[in-house]
Amino acid sequence: MANILILGAGSMSTAFAFPCSDNNHQVSIVGTHLEDNFIDIFKSNKFVHPVLKSKIPKNVKLYKFQSFSILLKKADLIVLGISSQGFKWACDQLTKIKKNQQILILTKGLGIDKNKYEVYPEVIKNFLLKKKIKNIKISVAAGPCLAAELSKRVFTNVVFANRDISVVKNLSKMISTSYYKIKCSSDLIGVAACGGVKNIYSMIVGTSMGMNLKNIKDNKNLNTAAALFNQSIKEMRYFIKKIGGQESTVMDLAGIGDLYVSCTGGRNSKMGKFIGMGLTYRNAKKNKMPNETVEGADLIFDIGKKIINDFTSKELPLISSFIKALIHNTKFKIEKKFFL
Repeated sequence: MANILILGAGSMSTAFAFPCSDNNHQVSIVGTHLEDNFIDIFKSNKFVHPVLKSKIPKNVKLYKFQSFSILLKKADLIVLGISSQGFKWACDQLTKIKKNQQILILTKGLGIDKNKYEVYPEVIKNFLLKKKIKNIKISVAAGPCLAAELSKRVFTNVVFANRDISVVKNLSKMISTSYYKIKCSSDLIGVAACGGVKNIYSMIVGTSMGMNLKNIKDNKNLNTAAALFNQSIKEMRYFIKKIGGQESTVMDLAGIGDLYVSCTGGRNSKMGKFIGMGLTYRNAKKNKMPNETVEGADLIFDIGKKIINDFTSKELPLISSFIKALIHNTKFKIEKKFFL
């Protein structure tokens, strides 16, 4: 039995506690410093997550952030389930971890360091190295996983990645259940980068839902969605290969699998729908989704300019045009030149 510490009380981090708990591990969910009130609501709601509408298992303990440093000392595995906006803050909280600590990242995103793309496991590794903390095993989780379904123990197939595949194979043995199947990969860059960039492409595919609303009664525009999805996969393969990942990863759970799930619902595709209706991003964010985090948009504002500088519009026509629309707050229009 392991002691698993999950940082973040959001939907995905809470849902992840279910397979951990079902393996009889000691599981602690610690809210961030911004979630104290949320933890109170969570507890007052008889431990039913306000968003998931699922009651956490009895052996999962819920804490406010003030307990983090104490729980950290006993943790065998630290799971980071914070938002991409809070990732740097989360790194600061890891300076007192013990030697040979294992970390699993649920957060999906991508950063830039010294003008190079940097996946989140590398962000943590480099940060800790500067603090003279070495020999930390940092893995990443990706793939199609809706938190609401996982919390109801619906069959889910994901991928864990670490350059040393034996690390994630051990994690798989620790966390896998009959409904939570884990595939292991050594393509750390590809898996982690897919998890982030697919959020942008799910916004792009989502624009199809907002088009031609007067003419399309069911509001799906599947023909357009399929064309955008196909082009998205082509561009993801090109991008992932260029930054050091494997094209095959895009054609697996972390790429095509996760993009499929993200396009069927969620915050990114929801924002895409509003943009497809003709709204600019700022207008849609302010008037339609003022209190919701849109990970794909956040990633664009983090790395979008670098993508435009590094790739031509012929190499990545779809994402290049979409990035420019969000950065310049202009309307996004689908053009036939996007489809190679």
